[in-house]
Amino acid sequence: MAVTNPLRTFVDKVNQYPQWLSARLMTWMFRYKVKLAGTTGIEVLHTDGKTATYRQKNSRKAQNHIGSVHAAAMALLAESCTGFIVGINLPGDKLPLIKCMNLNYVKRATGDMTAVASLTDEQIALMQTSEKGEVSVKVLVTDATGIEPVECEMIWAWVVKR
Repeated sequence: MAVTNPLRTFVDKVNQYPQWLSARLMTWMFRYKVKLAGTTGIEVLHTDGKTATYRQKNSRKAQNHIGSVHAAAMALLAESCTGFIVGINLPGDKLPLIKCMNLNYVKRATGDMTAVASLTDEQIALMQTSEKGEVSVKVLVTDATGIEPVECEMIWAWVVKR
């Protein structure tokens, strides 16, 4: 029997509130747990359990020397979004670990960045039933103009907590 996941319990609870409130509560919780996300200003916009949507505003703390979102902040955005969706779908006795991040910066970013990560039903079932394993999490990172300045592949693994 799978152990209850406290993160999933929290997400299910706050998703019963109005959208604006649930987004704020998830953002607050995420920034509290992931300090660098708070520093750069990453926001949780929405999650339904199979997808998660995050935003990185083009704020001064997250900018590079040319005034766009820094490459490291884009990587943090993609890693945070995929890690969150993996984290809420694992049983409570499993620990998610980033195994590999492949990022190809293909265009210059303009304005705020948005990341949308998703898992398939098969990936979720694998995470629920396997002691350990790994999944490649699909994530689409776009800028304010709708282009994809960075192509990302995030591979997440999980192991039993000790």
